[in-house]
Amino acid sequence: MDQTVRILIVEDNVIIADDMQSMLEEIGYEIVSSVMAFEQAVKVLAENEVDLVLIDIVLASDKTGIDLGKHIREKYNIPFVFITSNSDRATVESAKLVKPNGYLVKPFEQQDLYTAIEIALSNFSESGSHDSSTNFDSQSEENTSSSGILKDSIFVKKQHLYYRIPFKDIMYIKADNVYLEVYTKEQMFLVRSPLKDYLEKLPSNSFFRSHKSYIINVEHVMAVNAKDVLIGDELIPISKDFKDFILKAMNL
Repeated sequence: MDQTVRILIVEDNVIIADDMQSMLEEIGYEIVSSVMAFEQAVKVLAENEVDLVLIDIVLASDKTGIDLGKHIREKYNIPFVFITSNSDRATVESAKLVKPNGYLVKPFEQQDLYTAIEIALSNFSESGSHDSSTNFDSQSEENTSSSGILKDSIFVKKQHLYYRIPFKDIMYIKADNVYLEVYTKEQMFLVRSPLKDYLEKLPSNSFFRSHKSYIINVEHVMAVNAKDVLIGDELIPISKDFKDFILKAMNL
């Protein structure tokens, strides 16, 4: 079963907070609560399970978002992302002191919000703690990506929405110039990514590169010979370089 990411929004502008909540829910995240002040956020954190916090630096309280970041660092082992209208050096330097896992400048689009969250979650998961913080001195190249990864699934963009696809539902992936075609039983999604980089995001026990242009999920292989594998109605080639590897993976 997919594990939904639970997010707390701390934003003192009601219109922006509502817009953020709508964007996040469209992607598939669960909003634990949306609050305006430091004290409200502290209460929500104490009473609920939260996976990530989005924090406006300027809040409707005496204490700022940076104060809340300090509180989270002292009390909880969860990532948080600062959201602010100010990107001046003084604000950035103050924010860096509490080692946030991301920094997003208003105004932003849904893709920007999604990417900041996924990078924060991924970096936090890989480091196992808050010691690995985001570098604010330059924009990450990952901000241009249209896919993001979770523990048991991946998000891919189609039109204006990000769809969550469990790894087990991916049948195969085909490279087409600068794009990848990600196939499930129901539909196909386009992702802008090199095939090699995308393979690294997938579980290595199920996904293998059968050809320079294909990644296959061995769980969906229906038939195989020395040259091809059959997945659904698609006959997918096995290149010479990968034949022995694939046949071994299939216990043949």
